[in-house]
Amino acid sequence: MKVAPSILTANFTNLAQEIKSVEKGSDYIHVDIMDGHFVPNISFGPAIAGQISEVTDVLLDIHLMVDYPLLWIDKVNFKTTEFITVHAESNRYAESIKRIKYLGKKAGLCIKPSTPVDIIMPYLNQLDLVLVMGVEPGYGGQMFIQSQLDKIKMLADLKKEHGYTYEIEVDGGINATTAKQCAEAGATIVVAGTYIFNFENREERINTLK
Repeated sequence: MKVAPSILTANFTNLAQEIKSVEKGSDYIHVDIMDGHFVPNISFGPAIAGQISEVTDVLLDIHLMVDYPLLWIDKVNFKTTEFITVHAESNRYAESIKRIKYLGKKAGLCIKPSTPVDIIMPYLNQLDLVLVMGVEPGYGGQMFIQSQLDKIKMLADLKKEHGYTYEIEVDGGINATTAKQCAEAGATIVVAGTYIFNFENREERINTLK
């Protein structure tokens, strides 16, 4: 299992040190960018995300929780950006996938808990990552919605059946127990915020997820 610590729950007054504290064992750094409209919260924008890219060599997994992702994609195209993920509930997401690919980055598509997998099936052959939200997006510290395991399994079955190559990522409510459940359902990456950043020994917490 790959692990992407979410800096949404990090201490923003000491962000560089917070990032350093999770580098060991992390496969990616998960960066949530929110516009205050798509979700009822604002995190930070491309300027801070760019600074994050300069203080770590860990690849960035950027999650755009915004209404109009096409306005943001070029702004988060950093040297260390690995994935740029947009929402299936956002505007012009099909064009956004093409733009991400044009920039040479890996394209992800995210679905909220209420969005069925059927909505994104026409795009699965274009994707490098599918992000399943285990909670309603916008805030950290929520409980994992168990029904999302069925989506993970469906995506894993479709991947195997058609030879797709996308990663299956899960974000929200991740701890050692839910990470194991997600892995058994077919997930390949988990995103964790409070589970990692609310504890002193963060390397140990990352290892429990792996």
